Amino acid sequence: MALNVQEFMNKNLRSLIIAFGLFVISITVGLIGFTVIEDLDFIDAFYMTVITVGTVGFTEVHELSPLGRLFTSVFILANLGLFAYVVSVVSSYFFEGKLNSIFKNYRSGMEISKLRDHVIVCGYGRNGSRASEELYNSGHDFVIIDNDPEIHMQIPPQMKWFVGDATLDENLKNVGIERARVIIITTPSDADNVFITLTARYLNEKIRIIARASTKQTESKLYRAGANKVIMPDALGGMFMAQLVTKPVVIEFLDLLNGVSGTSYHLEEVGYDILKQEYKDKTLKDLNIPSKTGVTVIGVKDNIKGIIPGPGADTFIGKDDHLIVLGSDSKLKKFMEEYTTQKYSRYN
Repeated sequence: MALNVQEFMNKNLRSLIIAFGLFVISITVGLIGFTVIEDLDFIDAFYMTVITVGTVGFTEVHELSPLGRLFTSVFILANLGLFAYVVSVVSSYFFEGKLNSIFKNYRSGMEISKLRDHVIVCGYGRNGSRASEELYNSGHDFVIIDNDPEIHMQIPPQMKWFVGDATLDENLKNVGIERARVIIITTPSDADNVFITLTARYLNEKIRIIARASTKQTESKLYRAGANKVIMPDALGGMFMAQLVTKPVVIEFLDLLNGVSGTSYHLEEVGYDILKQEYKDKTLKDLNIPSKTGVTVIGVKDNIKGIIPGPGADTFIGKDDHLIVLGSDSKLKKFMEEYTTQKYSRYN
């Protein structure tokens, strides 16, 4: 189901529409009152209505009758609060950035409705924001869904987002769950994460689900609910901190592989399907990747044997296989241009 952009816009413009409607009703009441009571034509009645609503006190068209003065007095009192409300609403939209926010909502909604094979990130907390940053740097299409109405203030403008409760079927449909390839569930509530996992699996049987858990009990529940992979950030963080003591050099090397050590080295995954035709169905010796580009092949995922770390030169790269390579930005760019049909995503 595509995002109902019209409904989304109406919700955000509701206060402005209400203010405009009340203003129109007030003008209409004034026009009718001055026309009927004082027998004025349209122009004079409109003039009297405007100077009364605006409380500017310009000259009256003619001396008002007693009934006309009573009507004008009541009309002024009724419009004092109304006029202040309309001015405050209009000011907030034009001077406090609400109009710009609505435009961003509309643009984001239109972009979300066009997404295919994208990633959905549920929750923009510590884990969700980090996942979104990595997805953006890697050039993946993704959308963030969070139930905090002010979350757009934290999300970079180049990222797509949707405000809503991810436990509701309708909201997951609004971010394209039926067209998505992966959903990353990072909300702080384990119960919500289990519920979202169940809902996502029901709405899209083929989607890959990566979920966050706080406890081992939740981890097993998430797998039973349909998650493909469950991550426990607290457990991983504690283990990582201990290994900084027990295996500091290994952790330093892992930081290098993950590109978080401040260097320009990164790991990349390259599938068989994006290799250029002349490089398909070859051995690593035939590909000669290190000599041509300076990139190191540190692993291969074989479609039968699984992950092969430190593959030998005679390792064959065939259909459904993946290369795991390590190199600097410049070398990876050279590798992608030479061997694949895609550009290095960090340069897109």
